Amino acid sequence: MISIQGLTKVFGTQVAVDNLSFDVAPGTILGLLGPNGAGKTTTLKMITGMLEPTSGTAQICGIDIVRQPIEAKRQLGFVPDSGAVYEALTGLEFLLMIASLYGIDEGQARMRIRQFLDFFDLDEKTLEGKLLGAYSKGMRRKIVITAALLHNPRVVLLDEPLDGLDANAAVGFKALLETLAREGKTIVYSSHVLDVVERVCNRIAIIAQGKLLVDGPPADLIHQHRATSLENLFTSLTGLSGHEARAEAFAKSLLP
Repeated sequence: MISIQGLTKVFGTQVAVDNLSFDVAPGTILGLLGPNGAGKTTTLKMITGMLEPTSGTAQICGIDIVRQPIEAKRQLGFVPDSGAVYEALTGLEFLLMIASLYGIDEGQARMRIRQFLDFFDLDEKTLEGKLLGAYSKGMRRKIVITAALLHNPRVVLLDEPLDGLDANAAVGFKALLETLAREGKTIVYSSHVLDVVERVCNRIAIIAQGKLLVDGPPADLIHQHRATSLENLFTSLTGLSGHEARAEAFAKSLLP
């Protein structure tokens, strides 16, 4: 469903993503992990076609994202970390516009939007009568997630999808992801929240400085590297070990 081979992105003299290669099969929830600046968001933007690779290829359902961008993007749903929306539109106007871009009939679109309204406990009056610029961060996130899933994509890419969601919405969304995977969807979940990734994802890829460090089922990776947890594995591989001791020493230095 996703195949990236030798994917590389260079900004000036900075190599953001360095010869990255992996495939993701149907039914997989891949947790994409890495420290800040590791290249996670850049990788997702190349897979979606928002950034053109310096070299290498990215295919969605066998379709090259650079050579056939429209065809590939029809198979994709993307939730960016920014949660950007058109603030001068109401939530309903925005979602109907997205549905139109994917060729979904308005009647069918309204029916699907209603399903997401019920799922996310969104108020219909707010959706129809309030501009997105006045929505809370959590409400915007729900709208962006709805927009990404509205056309029933085969591949879903998520960049910090729980950011801004309340606890109930987050629990429901994680259950939704697991259901979508069981139905054969392919999901890439990029996040810094390691405990959520460990619970939700059945495969983990950790990158640092644009390079792939490890890739596999979380339990297998933890066992292979003799780690005590995913957090322990992550910190040891990305050179962040000892952060707790440093944090403790720093906190003590602030005390009178």
